[in-house]
Amino acid sequence: MKSRFRIVAGLALVAAASYVLLAQEPKPAQKKGQQRGNTPSVIQIMDTKDMSTRVVYRSPFVFEAPNWSPDGKYLLLNSRGKLWKLPVEGGEPAAVDSGTVTRLNNDHGISADGKWFAISAGNVYILPSSGGEPKPITKTTPSYFHTWAPDGKSIIMCAQRDSNFDLYRVPVDGGDEVRLTVDKGYDDGPDFSPDGKWIYFNSDRSGSWDIWRIPAAGGGPDDKNAEQITKDEFEDWFPHLSPDGKQVVLISFEKGTQGHPANQQVMLRMMPVSHGKPDASKIKVIAHLFGGQGTMNVNSWSPDSRHFAFVSYEKAPQR
Repeated sequence: MKSRFRIVAGLALVAAASYVLLAQEPKPAQKKGQQRGNTPSVIQIMDTKDMSTRVVYRSPFVFEAPNWSPDGKYLLLNSRGKLWKLPVEGGEPAAVDSGTVTRLNNDHGISADGKWFAISAGNVYILPSSGGEPKPITKTTPSYFHTWAPDGKSIIMCAQRDSNFDLYRVPVDGGDEVRLTVDKGYDDGPDFSPDGKWIYFNSDRSGSWDIWRIPAAGGGPDDKNAEQITKDEFEDWFPHLSPDGKQVVLISFEKGTQGHPANQQVMLRMMPVSHGKPDASKIKVIAHLFGGQGTMNVNSWSPDSRHFAFVSYEKAPQR
């Protein structure tokens, strides 16, 4: 393993409160949306003030992609094709009734008012946060939810159409999807800025996986309004903005990694945003862990913008 993927001496994450997992032997890459076998999961919360971590829950099963509820009380995760609510302070996760939709993946999220969940299972659906029968809001598969618009009237998804993955807006009350990017590269992981002006995403359109952004209205003709944010020696995925709009947290894979596979040695990195402008020159590593797919596919920031949740994994014991 290259030296940049080892724990940096003196990193704050080695404090006693921390529980960041180190590298294990990686397993084969997964395609987007695929389930893997049982891999022990460690659901954690990072405090961005001192970069310490706290373990919320350990499970012998795969749990993925925490969302932090707007009221600050629970994390929403997926496991074994279902949604689960896990108290932020710890305890046991409780399954959410999702009716006849039982093969959910790790692309899900909570509306700003906390009343609705968006889920992905081939199509994108919405359902009450109390549980119930989901309502499909897309008509074509595959479609993967990634972020709610701040006004709650639409969602942004990654979807494959005509053999290409691009970003689309879909009204939650019904209506046609609107294509937002047109480049032949693979666009994924969209997340709104809190002010609703920008959509951040990751793309391989530059030849490697980097963070980009477009105006909320879309990239424009030939994506001329798309802005490249990162351009470095890593493969960058899943940019998530804090609710106050001042930080972006993202996952970085080793150079040359194809897609966003599970069970990899990855880094969590943080980038400041000042007056709406992200500054990639000040990006910093805040954690090294064994994860990747499932670690932080969707926004997991706390309402106070001080904490975020993520999942690391352990190699299953040999039987």
